[in-house]
Amino acid sequence: MKTSSSYVYTTLPSPVGQLTLLASDEGLAAILWENDRPGRVPLPVSGEAPEHPVLMEAARQLDEYFKGERRAFDLPLDFHGTPFQKAVWTALLTVPYGQTRSYAQIAEQIGRPSAMRAVGAANGRNPISIVAPCHRIIGTGGRLTGFAGGLDAKAWLLRLEGALIERAESRPPIMDDLFA
Repeated sequence: MKTSSSYVYTTLPSPVGQLTLLASDEGLAAILWENDRPGRVPLPVSGEAPEHPVLMEAARQLDEYFKGERRAFDLPLDFHGTPFQKAVWTALLTVPYGQTRSYAQIAEQIGRPSAMRAVGAANGRNPISIVAPCHRIIGTGGRLTGFAGGLDAKAWLLRLEGALIERAESRPPIMDDLFA
């Protein structure tokens, strides 16, 4: 797996908690959550660089997104993972704003219809949350499933996009069908 020798970061306050943005000269490499699992995105960081052009542009576009003013991101991305993971993450980029897909649909899209569990695992290691919208991947029957930022953040993002309509009779989101 190719890795850039230098990653820099900045932090961004957001409605879903403090985010840490990582970038290389090739593009945005990660968006990490405030309570992210250590080692979920193992990239060597050389230091803070809030003036890095990729980080500045990513912060600007994320602010617009959180204000409901942006529906699509236009950023260079620097994904690091296995070929299978990159295929899943690329498929995430095709899920339109305000829509959701299941793990099964993503598996089918990448030509691996029986790889739902592997798609779920790759989705969980997506380094560029929000921009590569893993929050739009849900379980059977519209249930919210695992998310690095937590289910509350996932629900918030889906509500922002109009993809989560909560009804009084609906059951609370559960995680019993993570890979359905």
